[in-house]
Amino acid sequence: MAMHRLRRTVLSSIAACMATAALAPAFAADAVADYPSRPIRLVVPFGAGGSTDMVARLLAEKMSTVLGKSVVVDNKGGAGGSIGASEVAKAAADGYTIGMATVSTHGSNPAIFRKLPYDAIKDFAPITNVMAVPSVFVVNASVPAKTMKEFIALAKANPGKYSFASPGTGSLGHANIENFMNLAGIDLLHIPYKGAGQAITDALGGQVNAMTDNLPSTLPHIKNGQLRPLAVLAFKRAEVLPDVPTYTELGFPQMGDGGWFGLVAPAGTPKPIIDKLNAAAHKAMAMPDYLEKQKSISGESMGNTPEQFAKQIKTAIDRYTAVAKRANIKLD
Repeated sequence: MAMHRLRRTVLSSIAACMATAALAPAFAADAVADYPSRPIRLVVPFGAGGSTDMVARLLAEKMSTVLGKSVVVDNKGGAGGSIGASEVAKAAADGYTIGMATVSTHGSNPAIFRKLPYDAIKDFAPITNVMAVPSVFVVNASVPAKTMKEFIALAKANPGKYSFASPGTGSLGHANIENFMNLAGIDLLHIPYKGAGQAITDALGGQVNAMTDNLPSTLPHIKNGQLRPLAVLAFKRAEVLPDVPTYTELGFPQMGDGGWFGLVAPAGTPKPIIDKLNAAAHKAMAMPDYLEKQKSISGESMGNTPEQFAKQIKTAIDRYTAVAKRANIKLD
């Protein structure tokens, strides 16, 4: 009798499990069809006020309108973007936590840091690239070089004399100038800082001779004459600096095309949700006031498919892996 009851209990449990399994796809389909049914968190892996944050907030505002649910920016800065990127990678793959990917988090960091808390390829589902913002190589106004050609000549004549600031060892700014030094055959003294803010302050004060940073943050100092721009890292010349050539024009195409800011979700996020987010982002990026604000920060539209964005991420990792190898930059 007891054996009989046990058998009935086991069979009932199996039946219940089978029923639950049968219903799971329906529940999942309903969740995708209703998406989004609550606010979406957009993790920005850098602090408020920087270029990544500016792009994220502009996009979030417009995507909220398109989706009918709030897209809320959540700044999780630290460790060169690794903390925020890791948080996205470990989030539930349900479309309610997405993140901003940059050339730092999905390019130079994977190439330089041995112990990242995330895998830039395996842990993410690309949604779309969003915007490219040029970076610019600047020198303090006291440096006796009006062009990059003159600066290279100065540096070659005085190895190690001229210094450059970066937001930190292993940062994108550091990697980019190490790449340039290798390509141009010059030797500059690296002065790492804890963030771009102090690096800019000392470049303005003349404590360091040069640096590279995103154009929006350096443009005011260029306009007032404290910093002199010698090259931009971008697809084309910046409209606000029409006389400043790109690195490619200067003969250094291996420097690449500059930084970008895109959207990613945790790996395993259902494709219909990825597609819905991609479509919403593209609608947002086409809005007239979005385009106007994009132009004000010298941004270029980079919207594409998830597959195209995945290829761009792979290209960035490959480029900076080669840079790290040439410059012998490897950090734990």
